[in-house]
Amino acid sequence: MHELNCNQVITLLTFYIENKLNKSLSRQINEHLALCPRCMEKYKKLRKILENFSEIKSKISEEDEPDSTYETAQYKRFKANLSAYIDNELSDSDNIKIKKIAISNPLARRDLENIYAFKQLLQTSFNRTKNELKQDYSRKTLEKLYIINNNSEFAQFYKLIGIFAFLILFIIIGAIKILNF
Repeated sequence: MHELNCNQVITLLTFYIENKLNKSLSRQINEHLALCPRCMEKYKKLRKILENFSEIKSKISEEDEPDSTYETAQYKRFKANLSAYIDNELSDSDNIKIKKIAISNPLARRDLENIYAFKQLLQTSFNRTKNELKQDYSRKTLEKLYIINNNSEFAQFYKLIGIFAFLILFIIIGAIKILNF
């Protein structure tokens, strides 16, 4: 059975936490976490981030049902443009319209606050992870590829030497046979 390394475990942690792995892989990750304090720390941090996300999600769903008087056509346009507003993809006039709706409509304001809270959670999580992973994985990957390419170049070099040696041997044997006649 192949043991998992730290990078593999870290990559699979989200699936592990959500119980989306088969029993064998889950057991391997569990064994690795028991032996590796670095991965265990990352597991705890990721679990905490996911719990914070779950809390925000449950707060959103626990809120009282909104008053239907606020679910207007204007609010529906707001919801349709909310993602574009967050991503700064709207024109200035459309941005102003969204802001006015958010100010005047409690549902829109709540939606906007929830989106910003979620965006902040994602940004915090990303920054934390980025700071923890001080290694440049793309550089390491390129270095590994360079080593593999160099190794394959060496292998090709040895193949050529082998072919060349075989040809010289064949020529020498042929010359010996011709001289013996």
